[in-house]
Amino acid sequence: MNREFVEKIEAAPVVAAVKDDEGLARCLKSDVDAVFILYGDVCSISGIVDRIKDAGKIAMVHIDLITGLSSKDASADFIKMYTRADGIITTKPNLIPHAKEIGLATVLRYFVLDSMSLDSIEKQSRQRWSSQPDMIEILPGIMVPKMIRKICGKSRIPVICGGLIQEKEDVMNALTSGAAAISTTSSDVWFM
Repeated sequence: MNREFVEKIEAAPVVAAVKDDEGLARCLKSDVDAVFILYGDVCSISGIVDRIKDAGKIAMVHIDLITGLSSKDASADFIKMYTRADGIITTKPNLIPHAKEIGLATVLRYFVLDSMSLDSIEKQSRQRWSSQPDMIEILPGIMVPKMIRKICGKSRIPVICGGLIQEKEDVMNALTSGAAAISTTSSDVWFM
């Protein structure tokens, strides 16, 4: 586990998720310490990461959403070699071991839609430590506190709640239910 990465996220538990240049410019003016990059392509991602790193923030690239990258280890290699990113976010568990091996922080994203999703989280938590992400992100993050507590109880990995978090109440529900952090595209939350 990349303990330093996890501790930084836990110390500043509101993460800005940006999906365009406008959101990026706004988050760079906020006090958030970490940014999840949800847009770009192989030609622009290095510049996006540079802007975040130059602002002194953690830059995590959601490689599934970067045009021109695939769900192969070479995508993690590309991020490591050609950007200053701290790590990756992905929905593909097969990318986690290699990304960790080359020194990237890792977040594995789950869309929690049904009991099969819960089973997937539990199965992942039983994998070897070398296959474990540093953190998991569950979406939507506004699920009922009882479900967040259940997921946090099943996972040996710290949990980030993301998606549809738009108000202080959403943030507090997630954090008091056991989540280590929240991620959101809502700039109102970044400036709370």
